Amino acid sequence: MAHTTHDEHAHRHSEHCGHIAIEHNGHLDYLHDGHLHSPHEGHYDEHVLEVNAHNPATCAPVECACGHQDCGHERIPHDNHIDYLYKGTLHHVHGDHCDNHGSVKVKQQ
Repeated sequence: MAHTTHDEHAHRHSEHCGHIAIEHNGHLDYLHDGHLHSPHEGHYDEHVLEVNAHNPATCAPVECACGHQDCGHERIPHDNHIDYLYKGTLHHVHGDHCDNHGSVKVKQQ
């Protein structure tokens, strides 16, 4: 199966590395600088959260105090866009509001 790798990634992810880990398709992905890294045979694969019933990409306004402008929330790739991780929920900036794009299972911080 073809996959996209994150080349020349010197950092080694683990449960103690300090990066957020989320459950994704039966494994852990590590959130690092707006990328989802998944350990695979001595390198890291680049993963993206899929659009599905649990993580839709619809307009679903949600209350958001920060608007995700220099707020410090982690960026997370979701299909063809970027969402922000806020208390286990994906927030997508959409015009003058944020949309709820579902939750993720955060395993560590």
